Amino acid sequence: MSSKKETSIPRLRKKYKEDIIPSMMKRFGYKNVNQVPKITKISVNIGVGEATQDQKFLESAVEDLTMITGQKAVVTKAKKAISNFKLRQGVAIGCRVTLRKEHMYEFLDRLLNITIPRIRDFRGLGDKGFDGRGNYTLGIREQIVFPEINYDKVLKIRGMNITIVTTAPTDEEAHALLLEFGMPFRNRGEAQSA
Repeated sequence: MSSKKETSIPRLRKKYKEDIIPSMMKRFGYKNVNQVPKITKISVNIGVGEATQDQKFLESAVEDLTMITGQKAVVTKAKKAISNFKLRQGVAIGCRVTLRKEHMYEFLDRLLNITIPRIRDFRGLGDKGFDGRGNYTLGIREQIVFPEINYDKVLKIRGMNITIVTTAPTDEEAHALLLEFGMPFRNRGEAQSA
């Protein structure tokens, strides 16, 4: 018996190594495997404005985000006071999770193959979510599209932002990378321009 712990490699990490790297090298003419862009982390963020009035909304959002990502959510606090929103500095107003390595690939796999197809009237993701540095952000309007959420226990329908951070130097390369992973963009063949 070996004492070495056996772990299975996530499906998308295997796909990246076997299929995506050769395809991207051929398409963009990279000379070295290390030049090929990769996903470094995925950040999931929920803003809870009602938390200033009632703390149970924040606790509910933390619980939902923890169930969705499989990782404990961290509470985020206001950086500065805004009187129009009745917001004081240091008040908890949201939660977030940063996923890396295996957790990141497993979450992306569930997002692409289970969650996004469950979105009502879905016609593809827009190209406007790129930030000019190879990162992509998409918004999900309802947390109930995730199968991990029990609809009966939901206090309030709320949305979230999912940011996929890549090492791609341009949006065009990030767009191509995410297409290879199976991201359902609206204009599939069209290259992204900043």
